[in-house]
Amino acid sequence: MRRSLILGYALLIAALPQLSVAQGSGPTPELANRQLADPAQEKAATQVMHALRCIQCQGQSIADSDAPMAATMRAEVRQQIGEGKKPDAIRQWMIERYGEWVSFEPDMKGTGLVLWAAPLLLLLLGLLMARGLFRRKS
Repeated sequence: MRRSLILGYALLIAALPQLSVAQGSGPTPELANRQLADPAQEKAATQVMHALRCIQCQGQSIADSDAPMAATMRAEVRQQIGEGKKPDAIRQWMIERYGEWVSFEPDMKGTGLVLWAAPLLLLLLGLLMARGLFRRKS
């Protein structure tokens, strides 16, 4: 009984490093906080990073967030800019990977169209309701 308990503890201790890596507590990607050598590429990467929302903190761009997920996204943006990809293509790739919500500037199609049109439709509905109320009183 005692031997099996000791063997179980030994296996658990041996497995701990693999468990922590599997849960994503590994090192922050190298490019997350290091600027690109080319200033033009870094400027393009920064613009993309300010246009993307951190999916972990939800209210900040990935450029402003300290969350590990934002660091991973920053590293991905810098890597793709370094490979010569266009900012629009990177933004679209992030939207495909994380969903439309990741973009601070939703597209004018699908769900994005509803987001752009909803305020106008609500204003129009409010005006129609107010008009109906004023007509009844007179």
